[in-house]
Amino acid sequence: MLWLALRFPSLPLETFTRGVAHPGPLAVASSPGAHAGIVACNSRARGHGVRPGMPVAAASALATDLRILTRDPAAERAALEHIAAGAIQFSPTVSIAPGTGVLPEVLLEIGGSLKIFGGLTRLWKRIEQELESQGYTFSLACAPTPLAAQFFARAGLPVRIQHGDALRAGIAQLSVDVLGLPSGSDTLLADIGVCTIGACLKLPRAGLARRMGQELLATLDRALGHIPDPLPAFVPPAGFAATLQLPAPVEEAGALLFAFRRLLADLCGFLAAAGKGAQRLHFRLAHEDRDDTCFELNLATATRDTEHLVTVLRERLERLALPSPATAIALKALLLMPLAARNLALLPDAREQAETIVRLIERLRARLGENAVHGLDTVADHRPEYAWRIDASIGQNREPGTSDRGAWLPLSRPLWVLHAPRPLADVDGKPQQDGPLALIAGPELIESGWWDNNDIAREYFVARNPAQSLLWIYRECRAGGGWYLHGYFS
Repeated sequence: MLWLALRFPSLPLETFTRGVAHPGPLAVASSPGAHAGIVACNSRARGHGVRPGMPVAAASALATDLRILTRDPAAERAALEHIAAGAIQFSPTVSIAPGTGVLPEVLLEIGGSLKIFGGLTRLWKRIEQELESQGYTFSLACAPTPLAAQFFARAGLPVRIQHGDALRAGIAQLSVDVLGLPSGSDTLLADIGVCTIGACLKLPRAGLARRMGQELLATLDRALGHIPDPLPAFVPPAGFAATLQLPAPVEEAGALLFAFRRLLADLCGFLAAAGKGAQRLHFRLAHEDRDDTCFELNLATATRDTEHLVTVLRERLERLALPSPATAIALKALLLMPLAARNLALLPDAREQAETIVRLIERLRARLGENAVHGLDTVADHRPEYAWRIDASIGQNREPGTSDRGAWLPLSRPLWVLHAPRPLADVDGKPQQDGPLALIAGPELIESGWWDNNDIAREYFVARNPAQSLLWIYRECRAGGGWYLHGYFS
């Protein structure tokens, strides 16, 4: 077996900051109040001398513009669960294991995934890219046992130990700090000059167990693979919902795209692991003094392409006005559909062209509104006003321009038909538009509609005006007569 450990040392901070590109001086405290301690801080705060473990009062004195937030363990746990859910795309065996302090670690058994992803180096790179897109700082380590991989990840060593014979030598060099021992045990080991796991392994087991407890020996044996180390399997949720707190209020909707990109990356990782795509997404923006701002994206087809979702969301945010600054954002997938992976073709094929058209439709709907973009379909009716209908299912599991009802095409019709026919002047029986019109085709007699009290009787012609444009005109055959312009061919 081969295990990969993922550790997130800055998770208490990144729970708040991964949605902001360049935050100001920021620190996270263990609890509210001036007597609490700093558990994490960003580089801007470190530049002022702020360090983890420092009291909040001292940190505030060092940096007057320092923003201090209270740690949110529930948000950290939710973030780890989203990471674990996305990691299932790389391995079917994923677990969230206890780490040092209150920072759990995510473990993947990747021995069976190496051939699928083309080896450890490629799989390692894929996982790094996934975590970077989600905005996390992390350390990776690989070892034959899960606990050994955790030890190396805690030490910040990106080792890739694949064989048991190299495991003992690698672990022996690690500091005993990675064991996560109680403070009294650390002091006892330091007093007898034991600073590394290798030195600890050289001590007599009976004496070590008597002074330090049997649990320390069991921990070392699990790390070396001498005894089993079963881990609870992580079971991903059936759906996806995520919330991201913002370190400072955001006034412009467009500025939220960076934060939403992080949530969309989480979503697409979850979808890739589940073999599904999202077709309807719900977005929520929280405000301090107003009701939440909510909107949905209804996609023509299911997708798990992060960049496409970001592009569509950008169009929607550009026309969104916030009633007040946003303090948090949330994303929920309302409709998930099975989405199988497919092979990529060397040259563009018909399916790729259809996907391009569907994505254009989705972008237009996001920019113009859900009801502003429709498909058109033909209807078996000779009357031009009734020969078409709006097709709301455009792009949904079929290519634009196709119909399940079968095509019905009348005789030659112009692409541009006027909303209402426009009267034309009549000089000596000849229709006029910027001069006399030349009739070059026709007549086509249309007499229909008696059954719904919208009957017509017209003679249609193709005409050319002095500017050489082709027009679609007709002569009214009933009382009153007259010529009318109904459309343009060119």
